[in-house]
Amino acid sequence: MSLTSIVKHAFTPRIKELERHQTQGEQLQRQVLTALLQKAKDTEYGRNHLFSQAKGYDDFIKHTPVNSYEELKEDIDRMRHGERDVLWPGRVKWYAKSSGTTNDKSKFIPVSSEGLQNIHYAGGKDSVSIYLRNNPKSRLFDGRALILGGSHAPNYNLPGSLVGDLSAILIENINPLANLVRVPDKKTALLSDFETKRERIAKIAMTKNVTNISGVPSWMLSVLNCMMELSGKTHLEEVWPNLEVFFHGGVAFTPYRKQYEQLITTPNMHYMETYNASEGFFGIQDDPADKSMLLMLDYGVFYEFMDMETSEIMPLWAVQTGRNYAMIISTTCGLWRYMIGDTVRFTSTNPYKFVITGRTKSFINAFGEELIVDNAEQGLAYACQQTGAEVLEYTAAPVFMDANAKCRHQWIIEFSKPPKDLAEFATLLDKKLQELNSDYEAKRHKDITLQPLELIAARKGLFTDWMRQRGKLGGQNKVPRLSNSRDILEQLLHLNEK
Repeated sequence: MSLTSIVKHAFTPRIKELERHQTQGEQLQRQVLTALLQKAKDTEYGRNHLFSQAKGYDDFIKHTPVNSYEELKEDIDRMRHGERDVLWPGRVKWYAKSSGTTNDKSKFIPVSSEGLQNIHYAGGKDSVSIYLRNNPKSRLFDGRALILGGSHAPNYNLPGSLVGDLSAILIENINPLANLVRVPDKKTALLSDFETKRERIAKIAMTKNVTNISGVPSWMLSVLNCMMELSGKTHLEEVWPNLEVFFHGGVAFTPYRKQYEQLITTPNMHYMETYNASEGFFGIQDDPADKSMLLMLDYGVFYEFMDMETSEIMPLWAVQTGRNYAMIISTTCGLWRYMIGDTVRFTSTNPYKFVITGRTKSFINAFGEELIVDNAEQGLAYACQQTGAEVLEYTAAPVFMDANAKCRHQWIIEFSKPPKDLAEFATLLDKKLQELNSDYEAKRHKDITLQPLELIAARKGLFTDWMRQRGKLGGQNKVPRLSNSRDILEQLLHLNEK
């Protein structure tokens, strides 16, 4: 009898509990809100916003504003200096370092012990539960898990308090029993230099029986390619014949899927998307045939959504399918009505399932075109399908006016397999974007407002070099995709010439 066949019974009760997501979404969310308010009513924030008097959602939003990081930054900094009972009861020791805001290089997201257990680890356990349900013949626990993480550092030199990538926080606090089935060792996993870590992980992991891998697609691919070079093998199943699943998240998988399918050719390989951010674990792909994810409703997260067209804010039970929403969360980590910055579109409300459409600040709307990341991903996938090309990384920004008083979008793309005709690829991408986005189509009409997009092929390694310059290799760092500002694009164009 395999170890998996024994262990999987421990996950069966949770599958029954998840059935409540089908019909009791509103009830589950109201219960979460009640628990959050009760737990935090005696914190400084809870007292200031009358949590003890709140009878439900309407009372909660009446006295609690929607917050960005800037509004909570001062309180979080006090917590980082050791103050207790500020946004969440007790002292919060862990802070997930995330990409910055307009005013700051980095954000520091509090991760309480409750949030660690009932949000982040709960999401990991549910991912395994759902995978085992969908794959009853799995041998997941009969080998090792390669978990790719970042690094952490002391927080203001306070004893026992650390800041770092969320993945590093999870690895640091993981149940010691999990270390028996994961690779690499903690010391290697938490190395700060990604290039050193990549080679060490590759050397260690290539000798193990790895059955599952977890991480950000771009950085995991870098580790796997390093391992293939060291091993001299062509396909990953030659190194890991029992590999069966990649739990991925952090960035869209579409640009990387083709490369993974070429690297891993076994028909037994599975891919499972998760939505795990520094602020919380929010979604799991529960159906392999459906790219949308199940919204996790019974963790320590209460959800609200702002309609991107009307700016109306509503609880989960008021959302509609097909509309673009910005996500707002309140959590057991002390984030209150926090605008996370991601946008989603619901594909179902029974149960609540969604796809990530982009970022509230990651879009191009220089000329009223409202181009979002979801449009870009679909457009690139179509152009790749038609030309046989493969995209590794990309970013785009507007050209507001050139020498001929013409405006356009400028894309720089690093191909792992370039198209034979770059102009054809650009034309296909441009036409697909018009099909996907009526605003973009209107602005492109007869080339009056917006000219055909310009595509620049990046040299090999450009985006890695750009990330390295900024100390952003590895962890959960990601390349910004779309922007109204040309800052990032200009940096890449300058580096592309070197």
